[in-house]
Amino acid sequence: MSKPSPRDRLAQAAFDLFDERGYDRATVDDITERAGLGRTTFFRYYRSKEDVIFPDHDRLLALVRDRLLTSGHATTLAAVSGAVRLVLLQYLDEGDLALRRYALTSKVPALRDREIASVARYQRLFREFITEQMSDSHESGSLRAELMAAAVVAAHNHVLRRWLRGESANPVGEVDAAMRQVTGLFTAPVPADGGTAVVAFRVGQDLATLLPELQRLIGSGDGLP
Repeated sequence: MSKPSPRDRLAQAAFDLFDERGYDRATVDDITERAGLGRTTFFRYYRSKEDVIFPDHDRLLALVRDRLLTSGHATTLAAVSGAVRLVLLQYLDEGDLALRRYALTSKVPALRDREIASVARYQRLFREFITEQMSDSHESGSLRAELMAAAVVAAHNHVLRRWLRGESANPVGEVDAAMRQVTGLFTAPVPADGGTAVVAFRVGQDLATLLPELQRLIGSGDGLP
């Protein structure tokens, strides 16, 4: 087994102290002493003891942004669904650390506020991506993008919280199912009589350019974002 990195040793020491003394009573000096490292090493990895608790959201947001930009999925929500799956997998990879963070943020208001702010950054990223893909800057398009992004984040957080509370044995399967439900909210249902459902929306392309793609989608049965 490989030796824990200084970053991991600091995180482990911090969470142990938070459990033993409470978040407010544990200091940076306490953490470095428990980890057997110096303050310089601590601040090489973390800006504050609060930063020890949370995952590297800047790095994860960059990964999510790259996933969205390089997605080969045919629809906007399919691309977003893949990005949501990536976020969930990051939490699952953290394992016990994610569970301990959840316990702390549930008890410390300041940490809970930071968690809420982090969630808002993901929602903003999804909203901007959806808006760009829809090519619709009108008020109705902006509202649709906002609603879609909010639904995506709500679905992810619902599954994540179930896993954190020990209520989900298959969170990956659940998030995939949740995202299918979200997609269903924003795609037109097939008429009961077997007819054709047509949804109109404004895009930045002319009709001649759109017709071949519309014909392909109608023939394949794929939904539109």
